[in-house]
Amino acid sequence: MRPIKFLLLALVLVACSPKRYALKQVASALSGTGEGGAFARDDDPELVRDAVPFALKTMETLADELPDDVGLRLGLARGFTQYGFAFVQQPAELGAPPEVAAAELARARKLYLRARAYGLEGMKLARGVTEDELRKSPAHAAARFQKEDVELVYWTLAPWAAAIAANKRDLELVGDVPVVAALLDRALVLDDGFEQGALHEFAITFDAARPEGRPVPPKAHFEKARQLAQGEKISALVTYAQAVSGPAQDKKEYEALLKEAAGFDVDQPKARKNRLANVLAQRRAAYLLQHEDDVFSD
Repeated sequence: MRPIKFLLLALVLVACSPKRYALKQVASALSGTGEGGAFARDDDPELVRDAVPFALKTMETLADELPDDVGLRLGLARGFTQYGFAFVQQPAELGAPPEVAAAELARARKLYLRARAYGLEGMKLARGVTEDELRKSPAHAAARFQKEDVELVYWTLAPWAAAIAANKRDLELVGDVPVVAALLDRALVLDDGFEQGALHEFAITFDAARPEGRPVPPKAHFEKARQLAQGEKISALVTYAQAVSGPAQDKKEYEALLKEAAGFDVDQPKARKNRLANVLAQRRAAYLLQHEDDVFSD
């Protein structure tokens, strides 16, 4: 028995070599920059915008060295999604010249597809779920995920849906809407309070794309997202105003939600972990209020 014990110990030591251990420590530090991290707490979007690309490229280099690191794939999926929306898509939508906006939206779509690819890698590593399985039997494949996988599921479905929305002429990708729906439904079952209502906020916009129609009214998702936000996040206010109140021509509600977001104190202690997201939401709210004549017929 003793030789076997020594052999097992040797295998453990090889697997945890100093280089691998160091790489995994760096990977863990870089991939843990999501909710409540240093980037999320920052109040200077431009500073974060300039810092994120280096972090993402460093993580990609580490991913080559650590092909079985699920956390690193999650961090890359989250990072490319957030960067694509906050610093590529949003600026393009908020007043950029048409030719610049078109180019930036195409770039954002590429970033979303890159994020989705890392999310799918993470899913395969974590649960053995492949892209083909998700497409062939979305609900059956999604059922293999557990509560601890919800973050990975969210940061895979979010860029997937964003890539679809960015180019609805890509019929092959549009055909993946049922996959995104199955992942969202599974995540809601497992942890509907994830990241203070992020899943419900996502559903406000996404559910309109379901072929079978909305399973839950958008108002119900909004109220749940607002409840879970606990006065610490304002993005759901802007999302609902833009996705529901505007199209419904409810100008009173539209203005009320956007003004509430614009007047939110992003520096209050309880909201600091979401400061960057709140600052970005305020920018969108202010822009939408300034351009509300483009939304309402009167």
